[in-house]
Amino acid sequence: MIRIIPTTLLSALALAACAPAADRPQPAAAYMALGTEPGWTLEITRERLNYAGDYGETRIVVPNPGARAMVGGETYVTDRLSVEVVRDECSDGMSDRRYADTVTVIADGKTVKGCGGAILPPGDLAGTSWTFVSITGMAVASDRPTSLMFDADRLSGSAGCNRFSGSYSIADRTLTAGPLMATEMACPGAGMAQENAFFDLMRGPVRLSFPSDGTLKISGANGKTAVLKRAI
Repeated sequence: MIRIIPTTLLSALALAACAPAADRPQPAAAYMALGTEPGWTLEITRERLNYAGDYGETRIVVPNPGARAMVGGETYVTDRLSVEVVRDECSDGMSDRRYADTVTVIADGKTVKGCGGAILPPGDLAGTSWTFVSITGMAVASDRPTSLMFDADRLSGSAGCNRFSGSYSIADRTLTAGPLMATEMACPGAGMAQENAFFDLMRGPVRLSFPSDGTLKISGANGKTAVLKRAI
């Protein structure tokens, strides 16, 4: 059987502006960068630069020499590893994910380019797919898959039990979805409870925000939230 869930979503898509170049203190949390072809990752902490290149075959770990300010960003220079971070929007080349910074690494004389810093919000929800991290502050159960997918004019997914789908439209930063149709399958464990909590959240206006870690946060007027991470 199918049940219809009337839903209205109100969102404000807040895009954080990139900070201008300046002398910057060392980050309290690790700064992450990555690139493709060949795949590489870079972690910058207060203590060290940790580089893994050539799909993990090359490893270089050196003490953090401290950031040197440059026009549009900063550099880190050591004997084996040099890093240039420029405040310029970057795509990872494998998906449509966008990052705040363009990063160039010279590792033992080999130069690679990629992206780093904050993950920027998608320019358009259409074509994106997400999985649930938490609903109303509680981590989702790991025994059942979850998803929220946006096509050109429809959304669909599962919050842990039944499949749901419906139309949606966006105008003036307001996303209106529904009515949503959902199957009526009973699920054991936490799946049913978290699904009911999500549908309850979606019954009223909600705000959409995109923290710098690339997650999608849905916040309702009742203070309840759902947090999702990007799948594609």
